[in-house]
Amino acid sequence: MTVDSSSTCVLRYRVIVKGEEVSAVSASKRLPESTRGAKFAVAATWPGSSGSTRTTANRSRRPTFASRAESTASRSKVALAPPMRALVIQHEQPAPGGYVNQWLAERGADQDVCRIDEAARDPDPHDYDLVVSLGSEFAAFDDSIPWIGRERRLLRAALEADVPVLGICFGGQLLARELGGETFRSHESEIGWLPVRTHDPSLVSEGPWFRWHFDSFTVPPGARLIADSPAGPQAFMIGRSLGTQFHPEVTPEIMTAWVRVYRDELDREGVDPNRLLAETLKRAGEARTAAWRLFDSYLERVARVARETVHGD
Repeated sequence: MTVDSSSTCVLRYRVIVKGEEVSAVSASKRLPESTRGAKFAVAATWPGSSGSTRTTANRSRRPTFASRAESTASRSKVALAPPMRALVIQHEQPAPGGYVNQWLAERGADQDVCRIDEAARDPDPHDYDLVVSLGSEFAAFDDSIPWIGRERRLLRAALEADVPVLGICFGGQLLARELGGETFRSHESEIGWLPVRTHDPSLVSEGPWFRWHFDSFTVPPGARLIADSPAGPQAFMIGRSLGTQFHPEVTPEIMTAWVRVYRDELDREGVDPNRLLAETLKRAGEARTAAWRLFDSYLERVARVARETVHGD
């Protein structure tokens, strides 16, 4: 490069190999063979400019907006861990994840909802950071249900791989069964918003929590009882997994569907569906808050999923 004597330009090359600056070399210096084809920028330093440097990219190709955006995204990915991956096992149409789905979405998780009652696929728990098994109208001890054996194998694989499992009502019973507990028809049914006796209020508050079940279970060997009621265990934990008998996921929309679909059970138990709906609507705000507290405490204290994988805090 030729410049006049009144403005001397000092020219340097900043050599960038695989996104990292190697060194600054003189323009007259031959570049090492290993840097051939590397992208470079020219830094021109002018005397009297207080050391300021103006950098001009390779003039043969001006970076586009898209390439700059891709570069920014690439840099940001280095600082962020991938989001939590959650498998949510749903057993029938009227029993979706409700507050579980909302909480996972708020935490930035990637959710895979598997309708195991109609899906031919068998998800591999190794692909997930968390497995959630929801409620069901069926009994966890009824092996005549075709998909119960498949789900038991899935839960067993998750436990063996140390993938945390959150079991809710039926899911909690099936988790207990797979861990060596017993599941059976309960001597006492429970339907309604009822308190629990908690042995760890920072994990499971006394509620009231919503319950709708006719079956129960024994706490599996090695597990710790977290909460109970006169009808039996209400929550237990073992390793990185937690099972509940109550329904922290219930929303007013879910309750509306249950009252319609399972009305015969309410009539048989003498439960007023209108009062049940009214109480659910009244408690919706506090129920959501209690559910979030439970899910967050479970994730941090029991599942011990790295906080870097959970966004939205």
